[in-house]
Amino acid sequence: MSNTSADASLYVPRFNVMDPDDVRPFVAGVATAQLVTVGDDGLPDATFLPVLWEGDRLVGHLARANVHWRRIVDGSPALAIVTGPDAYVSPSWYATKAEHGKVVPTWNYSVVHLRGQVAVHDDPEWVRGLVTRLTERHESARDEPWAVSDAPPDYVDKNLRPIVGVSLLVESVEAKAKLSQNRSDEDRSGVASGLAADGRDPSALVAP
Repeated sequence: MSNTSADASLYVPRFNVMDPDDVRPFVAGVATAQLVTVGDDGLPDATFLPVLWEGDRLVGHLARANVHWRRIVDGSPALAIVTGPDAYVSPSWYATKAEHGKVVPTWNYSVVHLRGQVAVHDDPEWVRGLVTRLTERHESARDEPWAVSDAPPDYVDKNLRPIVGVSLLVESVEAKAKLSQNRSDEDRSGVASGLAADGRDPSALVAP
């Protein structure tokens, strides 16, 4: 899926377009992103951070000691890159190798680009709410989930001070899933077997 201008877009061949219904679950499953912004001096900054996609905003936090947040200009354009599993694909795995030998290596991967306006939230209550929701997201599947309220309030306050929040008002979404969709069923089966033999789970790396 794509709704950005061609000169700034993610290269997505027609057979590599991620199903629109899969995009939000993909971002939720990865739950991290590389936030890329450009400072007033024209130099780029990038930070890996935990994220949640809530409505029309991607939200996350970074360390106060990280100078990146101070270089962010509120309302300026930003890019968040969410990447899933990736793997080298050997041409020796293709069934067609034995037929005609016209095969070459490639790389399978999935990625989502979110673009929009970025804002910094140096607000303890905003950050507390975000950390609480992030914790609930990642603890919910546990038999005995930990909650922010399990820690002493003064200890939580102390650990929130070194954190600064950030949000991206999502204005465009591009999603790519390069999973051997353009290969035959036999070739995809060979890739799945090859990945499994290499100790990789093929389920997220090969189209069904």
